[in-house]
Amino acid sequence: MEVETPAQPRASQPRKNAGATQPGQSYSSSRLLRNPLLVVNFVLMVVGTAGGPLFLRAYFLHGGARKWLSAFLQTAGFPLLLVPLCVSFSRRKKAAGGTPFFLMTPRLLVASAGIGLMTGLDDLLYTYGLAYLPVSTSSILISTQLAFTAAFALLLVRQRFTASSVNAVVLLSVGAAMLGMNAGGDRPAGVSRAQYSAGFAMTLGAAALFGLVLPVMELSQARHAARPGAAPVTYTLVIEMQLVIGLTATIFTAVGMLVNNDFHSNEKCRQSQKRRGSSGSGGQATTYCSPGRPPRTSASSSAPSAPSSSARRCSPA
Repeated sequence: MEVETPAQPRASQPRKNAGATQPGQSYSSSRLLRNPLLVVNFVLMVVGTAGGPLFLRAYFLHGGARKWLSAFLQTAGFPLLLVPLCVSFSRRKKAAGGTPFFLMTPRLLVASAGIGLMTGLDDLLYTYGLAYLPVSTSSILISTQLAFTAAFALLLVRQRFTASSVNAVVLLSVGAAMLGMNAGGDRPAGVSRAQYSAGFAMTLGAAALFGLVLPVMELSQARHAARPGAAPVTYTLVIEMQLVIGLTATIFTAVGMLVNNDFHSNEKCRQSQKRRGSSGSGGQATTYCSPGRPPRTSASSSAPSAPSSSARRCSPA
């Protein structure tokens, strides 16, 4: 990877503008704020990180039960990455003709596909955890990925611990331990203790797996850059890796949906509702259909004082 090293000041030159930015600090905060591409990326990450868990938890609270579908949607937007890739390709083509559309090597492609499988499994574990945990508890547990990232970075890319990283690892570990000691205290209504414990463990597993994904990605980029004649690790190459990762993770979760029969889980419910609607008592029926258990009809009394309308619900799992 291209790593900028701080330039050493010459001894013969006096130091000027002590408060100004030094040559080694090329990625200062002022320069980052002047880069619109980085600002857009930061805004999208903040919005997705904050809003994604809320929407996903709201889906489960309102009767949703398709965990494979929820995991599928987390990476299904990967085709949007083709837009910046096309823009980059057009600029490279104008600068130098005959440039390839993709800059990835076959080895980096295989590595990105493997990372994509890990990402798909991580999305599934995270979805299972959020189905049984409150958003606050899930967010605290998933933040322990920073500790796992620091540990795996030390093992894989030899990144040393600093005082701030050690402090963060200790605080996050203590927070997760305190939540574990009070397991079940914030259990949502309708969630059993076994489901809560399973969600707790799966969320920690998702944090550990995502903590492994980032060092593996950095390791694959470093090995790619170390090969003679390989293209440098640029923004375009990283976007290409993200495209392959998103595609592989989406295919993984789509296969899981097929195996789990998520595409046809509501077909029996709809057919049952049609049959009951055609042979009903003539009153209006309000129908709510969710995947999971077979259709269940609420009991209705035949007394004259009973209302003429009945409600039928396909209860979620």
